[in-house]
Amino acid sequence: MQNEFQQGEAPFWRRAASLLLAVAFLAAIFTFALSTVAYHWNWPDVWAYRALLIKGWLVTVGLSAVSLIVSCLIGVLFALLRRTPFLPLRYLARIYVEVIRGTPLLVQILLFYYLVGTAFGMTNRYVAGVLILSVFSGAYLSEVIRSGIESVGQSQLDSARAIGLTTPQTYWHVIFPQAIRQMLPPLAGQFASLIKDSSLLSIISIGEFTFSAQNVSSYTYSTLESYIPLAIGYLLLTLPISLWTQSLEQRNRFET
Repeated sequence: MQNEFQQGEAPFWRRAASLLLAVAFLAAIFTFALSTVAYHWNWPDVWAYRALLIKGWLVTVGLSAVSLIVSCLIGVLFALLRRTPFLPLRYLARIYVEVIRGTPLLVQILLFYYLVGTAFGMTNRYVAGVLILSVFSGAYLSEVIRSGIESVGQSQLDSARAIGLTTPQTYWHVIFPQAIRQMLPPLAGQFASLIKDSSLLSIISIGEFTFSAQNVSSYTYSTLESYIPLAIGYLLLTLPISLWTQSLEQRNRFET
């Protein structure tokens, strides 16, 4: 028992009982709140629009998946530009990161779509949505990647140069294998945030999950019945990533 306490791992029965207790506590609060407002559920009307909700959920999955890939490429590019000796590119990367991280995504969607998108003749809302999400998330990912790269000790970089490795070889064989272990947990957290941030694309009438839920709510006048499936749908996407993040944190934890 003392060994289990030192390792921070409780027995399975204790963890299961604690989980059930926490769920029961939250369910009791939710039930009490509903009982005080005497809310009358209207699930049949919302169920009639289940196909619209499923279609919106699938659109969110597609937008998020493509945006994850593009944002990773942007993140790697600007992380490397932040370390380049060519000052104009380094300052350009820094301005990009600071401006994107310092302004709300809602404002960026409106400016990029209605101003920049119109100037460049971009009429496809879905392509614009992917690019906006990728640019926004890429700024955060670039800082995660840059911090991971800089966590590798200078002595290892000097050793790589001493044995004749080029800069690309040093990054591929020395830096990235060590940095990725430090980057994975915050990267996974940013991936979950990107999926939730995709809900803001509804303001430019992209038919994703939130936009579909808003339409169902306006059709049926059943707000809770429309938005509870919305919360569950996003949870089905983000919970696996959160659990994966926790497993990575456990795997990369070292004894001190």
